[in-house]
Amino acid sequence: MHPAPAYLETDRAILLQRVHDWPFALVIGLNEGRPCAAHTPVLAGPDGTLRFHLSKANPAAKGLTNDRHALIVFSGPHDYISPDWYGMEKQVPTWNYLSVEAEGPVSICDEQDAEQFLEDLSARFEAGLAPKPAWMVASMDRVQLKRMLAAIVTFTLTPQRLEGITKFGQDKPDEARIRAGRALKAAGGDITISTMMERR
Repeated sequence: MHPAPAYLETDRAILLQRVHDWPFALVIGLNEGRPCAAHTPVLAGPDGTLRFHLSKANPAAKGLTNDRHALIVFSGPHDYISPDWYGMEKQVPTWNYLSVEAEGPVSICDEQDAEQFLEDLSARFEAGLAPKPAWMVASMDRVQLKRMLAAIVTFTLTPQRLEGITKFGQDKPDEARIRAGRALKAAGGDITISTMMERR
């Protein structure tokens, strides 16, 4: 986490919305004393629990299965900020970004819950592909589905720590930040970050 308190985000609703908007995350666990990481999409439930799956052959999955604890890092929108854009002296380059960290115990889902997770995951992302008919787990051959489920492990993480970083130049004077945000937008930079910078 960024050490500056000004950037710390602890609002649970904001953080869970961020997880929803940018669900592809880095899951980190320990396997035989070594940190192991894997990228995977994560779904947040209404109660704030986080569900994800990994291949059983993945060292991170083995670590989570044994240690039952994980850190999940969500990298949201981000972009480089040139010091020239502020119109102020003695500035340095920086990177503005939104992020979330969730840390806590993990539990292993049974086969029924794992199948429901795959159904929920596909439903979430297939919805954005309309008018294409949505692919559904139910369309799979049951033998093939069971074979696939046997090759993965689905986890639920209950966050004991849920916090993030909201860094968009809020430590700069309004005019300088707005000027930099406009310059970022003109340069074709990330629209979420530039819009946040442009707000008074």
